[in-house]
Amino acid sequence: MARIFDVIEYPNEMTDEIVHRFPEKGIGDYRIGSQVIVREAQNAVFFRDGNALDVFGPGRHTIATANIPLLIDFIGKAFNERTPFPAEVYFVSMKEFANVKWGTPQPIIVRNPGMGLGVALLQGFGTYSFQVSDPQQFVTQIVGTQESYGMDDIQGRLRTMLLSKLQDILGETAAKNSVPEMIGLTEELGAGVRAKAQDDFAAIGLTLKSFYIGNLKPSSKSAQELRDMGMLDMATYTQLQAADAMRDAAQNPSGGAGLTAGIGAGMGVGQALQQAVSSASSAQKPAATSGGAPAGGIPSVMTPSEAAAILKVAEEDVVAAIEAGDLKAKKLGKAYRISKSSLEKFLNG
Repeated sequence: MARIFDVIEYPNEMTDEIVHRFPEKGIGDYRIGSQVIVREAQNAVFFRDGNALDVFGPGRHTIATANIPLLIDFIGKAFNERTPFPAEVYFVSMKEFANVKWGTPQPIIVRNPGMGLGVALLQGFGTYSFQVSDPQQFVTQIVGTQESYGMDDIQGRLRTMLLSKLQDILGETAAKNSVPEMIGLTEELGAGVRAKAQDDFAAIGLTLKSFYIGNLKPSSKSAQELRDMGMLDMATYTQLQAADAMRDAAQNPSGGAGLTAGIGAGMGVGQALQQAVSSASSAQKPAATSGGAPAGGIPSVMTPSEAAAILKVAEEDVVAAIEAGDLKAKKLGKAYRISKSSLEKFLNG
């Protein structure tokens, strides 16, 4: 037989706990006349057979059919007023849960016309706070019959809602502002996310109290992310492969010293990206009749000078890569000849 409770309370501070069921296991038996103690920043929601009977605010309350009228329907007038009745009580924390952290697990893509590749990937992080506004709705829709429902149970859902609104507001703002301008509008962007998310929070009995963007910046792996997402044409992709190859050579102390020198002379990855954009825009134009690669693409056999034109580095850098063994080539007398397959293998690492 279930234990009969004459005093119903949950004195815990509920630091990270939003809802606590009483009793935690099974069903409690309560008497008409039992005392319900609800502390500050708490509400107590009575349930029986899956139906909400009433919500108590802070203070000491006495269970009676006067303040829980629906008890009449369950107990009936034929029973003695001291007869126990089975029910569950959910204590809900009504305090503001502040300084909850959020971040973008994946960069958010936005348009960035007139700069770089025309798009940018943004990453951000910050904090937000929320509060239960309708305890009965929150328990009914979200908590169910769980004995305890805490911050760990709801954060994933709230973060997804907020990032969806952030992506939406960034897309709208990017239509009127460049990425550098957007980074200076973190307060306005935060207010926009807060306004957009209020209806979604209210639908589950919550209120979004604040949303702050602590930092918003371009992803440090923007070029790589764009390439992995399949957003680059072939010409730009080839240029980025060259940039990657030069970067790897610069980090390899055992070889590629000539390429490292080339990078030091001004062939940085940032410039490679700019040249990639120029190359992509001019890919449709006929190639010059003298020097460089033909309009059809990489020739089947080329000189170090022609390979350098394709890689957009100095000829001596290509020769240094050959002598270091990073780039395969055939030596005829004093001249080198490089095959298309060798160059492609070099680009692919």
